[in-house]
Amino acid sequence: MDYFVSKASVVRSIWGKSDTILFIFAGASAEFALNKAVDWLYFTGKLPQDPLGRLFSTVAYARNIVFSSVPDAHQAIDAMRKIHTAVEQSRGAVIPDWAYRDVLFMLIYYSIAAYELLEKPLMPEEKDEVYNVFYRVGLRMGLKELPPNYKAWLPVREKHLKDHLQQSSYTEDLFVQYRKHLGNFRYQVLLEAQKLVVPTLVKQLLGFTGVAWLGPVVPLYILSRYLYLDDVIKSVLLPKDYKAQIRAMDTWVGVS
Repeated sequence: MDYFVSKASVVRSIWGKSDTILFIFAGASAEFALNKAVDWLYFTGKLPQDPLGRLFSTVAYARNIVFSSVPDAHQAIDAMRKIHTAVEQSRGAVIPDWAYRDVLFMLIYYSIAAYELLEKPLMPEEKDEVYNVFYRVGLRMGLKELPPNYKAWLPVREKHLKDHLQQSSYTEDLFVQYRKHLGNFRYQVLLEAQKLVVPTLVKQLLGFTGVAWLGPVVPLYILSRYLYLDDVIKSVLLPKDYKAQIRAMDTWVGVS
């Protein structure tokens, strides 16, 4: 059977561990809030009602694709496109192609940033692997103007950040919702996690200052994995409603 992502690919290592995925989630939740197209996520009302669930569903789609056969991955991508097409029809407008690219670019950027934070620096060819997986997702979705490789993508990513991010009332409301759904302590942990992975422009727009106090904790967390204490830490830090989903993320490693 042909898989969308090779069993030997580093992409499976990235998306097969819940802690890496949680940092991908943290970064994306920050950048989502600044995106100029975030009003589309407010249109159905699902994002402000359940921002964590909405973002987790996006991550779950990506994770499912990474570990699927080629036909199943294509089916999942096609289903995702149909969902967005239905929203477009309801609103009577078209989601800009750049907005789709922005989400794709987030998955690429935070996949690399999260893995390098928790594991080790990626080799250039490994970064190309990460890019190529999501490049193929984008092609299947019918997206235009996708750079052919990781190196060509880097300046395009920078331009997207400068052109498509802004502080808005949606930004403020989303962070209010994050706090509401997480509680004060977990919300502060989220902010500190975001500081560790988001690019400089995102930090500036969100007013992040100072050194993230979570930084020195990361090596201790990495050590806790070898002592089999990481599940205990995650159980304390994570919302009860999502513990089962997050625990299940670790079961994907080595799936054939």
